[in-house]
Amino acid sequence: MAMWIQAQQLQGDALHQMQALYGQHFPIEVRHYLAQWIESQLWDSVELDNPAEETKAKRLLDNLVAELQKKAQVQGGEDGFLLKIKLVSHFASSTYDRCPLELVRCIKHILQSEQRLVQEATNASSGSGSQAMDTLSQRHQQINQAFEELRLATQETENELRKLQQSQEYFIIQYQENMRIQAQLSSLSSLPPTERTQRETTLQSKRATVEAWLAREASTLQKYRLDLAEQHQKTLGLLRKQQTVILDEELIQWKRRQQLAGNGGPNEGGLDVLQSWCEKLADLIWQNRQQIRRCEHLTQQLPLPGPMVELLSKLNADITDIISALVTSTFIIEKQPPQVLKTQTKFAATVRLLVGGKLNVHMNPPQVKAVIVSEQQAKALLKNESTHSESSGEILNNNCVMEYHQATGTLSAHFRNMSLKRIKRSDRRGAESVTEEKFTVLFESQFSIGGNELVFHVKTLSLPVVVIVHGSQDNNATATVLWDNAFAEPGRVPFIVPEKVLWPQLCEALDMKYKAEMHSGRGLSDDNLVFLAQKAFSSSSNNSDDYRKMCFAQESLPGRNFTFWQWFDGVVELMKKHLKPHWNDGAILGFVNKQQAQDMLMSKPNGTFLLRFSDSEIGGITIAWVAENPNKSGERLVWNLLPYTTKDFSIRSLADRISDLNHLLYLYPDRPKDEVFAKYYTPPLSKAVDGYVKPQIKQVVPEFTTPNPEPSAGATAFMDQTASPSVTHPNNFNVYPPM
Repeated sequence: MAMWIQAQQLQGDALHQMQALYGQHFPIEVRHYLAQWIESQLWDSVELDNPAEETKAKRLLDNLVAELQKKAQVQGGEDGFLLKIKLVSHFASSTYDRCPLELVRCIKHILQSEQRLVQEATNASSGSGSQAMDTLSQRHQQINQAFEELRLATQETENELRKLQQSQEYFIIQYQENMRIQAQLSSLSSLPPTERTQRETTLQSKRATVEAWLAREASTLQKYRLDLAEQHQKTLGLLRKQQTVILDEELIQWKRRQQLAGNGGPNEGGLDVLQSWCEKLADLIWQNRQQIRRCEHLTQQLPLPGPMVELLSKLNADITDIISALVTSTFIIEKQPPQVLKTQTKFAATVRLLVGGKLNVHMNPPQVKAVIVSEQQAKALLKNESTHSESSGEILNNNCVMEYHQATGTLSAHFRNMSLKRIKRSDRRGAESVTEEKFTVLFESQFSIGGNELVFHVKTLSLPVVVIVHGSQDNNATATVLWDNAFAEPGRVPFIVPEKVLWPQLCEALDMKYKAEMHSGRGLSDDNLVFLAQKAFSSSSNNSDDYRKMCFAQESLPGRNFTFWQWFDGVVELMKKHLKPHWNDGAILGFVNKQQAQDMLMSKPNGTFLLRFSDSEIGGITIAWVAENPNKSGERLVWNLLPYTTKDFSIRSLADRISDLNHLLYLYPDRPKDEVFAKYYTPPLSKAVDGYVKPQIKQVVPEFTTPNPEPSAGATAFMDQTASPSVTHPNNFNVYPPM
């Protein structure tokens, strides 16, 4: 409810924008009466592109109706009656009942827009926003000021056009009057000479006056037309400038944020503001185009000597180019297909036309087609060397009709069940690995506006995708995508990226990816980056700002059968699936090699341990600890368990494994292990039920295990007992009955 309270405090344009969110599709009274309930629901948990989520959306709709009915009963009297009749019946019989996902889409749009408006108002009033927010506000203010200038210029040309039309209409009337006088003069021959002379003198005088006025007015009209054409030229210049700012700066920045979001960067943000700007542009461009066409009609209606026909023809061509650029550039991919695309696997994508609602494209909904094309085919398309879309594969369910969502004013096509059936690769696989070959999904459509006045064939390319056929190719494909997302530049030829970048640049990309997967602010420290530099360059550099260039290559690390990228991606996957809370707690050092771990632990008391990522296994983590050498009194050694992997943690969690090992006492440097891990321990099993005793899996390290006092006969079983004196397999379990 806090958001609604703040939204009601908005003023001026922000208040008008907030009010415009509501209407017949979602009455503002519902937002008011159910403010607390609406804000407490998990709307974001519903996947709008997943038809299976319709049941969840229907439950939300039913709950909303139930809440309205409760409110009506509480209100009682006339207010309750009106509430029940107007609002309850509205939702009970609305289109939402047939498509409840649209209700979720509508409310999500409203809440996101309210939050944005409140945030902008707060930043503007407090003046305490960051410099980035100040810059953003200034840029938005400049754009809005430019729109106001364009609105005034368009209104001015509209007023001048009306004056011109009125003047021309009066000119035509006077011209007709002159023609009537000439007709009268021609008919005087039948009159007597005296009467003819008198009438002729009067009519000649009148004709001279009218013709003189017509000559002056023709010159004035021509000047009006030239002045108006000049005004239109200036307006077109302003429109081009504004369109450049919005399409070549704001929209390009949004697309860049969208690409970085693929690496874990901040969310690209909604399209509502961009759409509102594009719609304003479309509206102003269309108004000016209609004015120019009316000028052409006036010129055809009353031809006058001069360059007006050529001027108007050029203005018409220019304004058509501007609107064509706007329409084709605002056909965008709102939700990208997955960039690592596995064949025979379902995937989704959403395309959107930002000006579709304003130009009434939805009156005849266009169909969008998706095809997958190679890098070379994408280059040819952008160079207009290919007039038809060749395909490099077959996508099932690749046609979708664009739908207009009245609640949000968006025109979009949601591809929910696409699947790549087959892929045709290039013939250069010897020089280029399968996981380095890039494709893209091409979305194309055709539609008309203005009663078929203008027809557009629009195309847009997805971010590059790497096609795999087996999960074993996933991490190398992910590396290709990470590199492309991080270092692609706007306007590049598909899909050129630098082969080498400076190490600090790559550090930013690795940190962004890692931080996003951990869902926390704890990313990679300088020490972590030094470790990664040593691994990447196979050196002992101690500088995280190493300015050597890192090459995108798939060569294996020295002495290993995997690449740097496979190793790093394995770490990310392991942490994401099983160890995220421990990383965020600071319990995992991770990026420490074997020698460093030994140096760190030897200065600590026996039983001190740390967790580090395995050097020898992809997606592995090991426990290193310091303890007495059981074979030599007084000597201490650092011991290492064989690495744990995802498979191990699917059997027993890290915290429980650490709890099992009684010889592990302190997490490096000196934290008691229970203080760090106890909150993650699995609660003890319950006592025997119906005479049966439940077994319990425990991990043991034989060299460091104190025998259990008198275990029950037959109750102990060992698994994977392949221990060595220095490295013990982590899956040595004892199975005990619960104590």
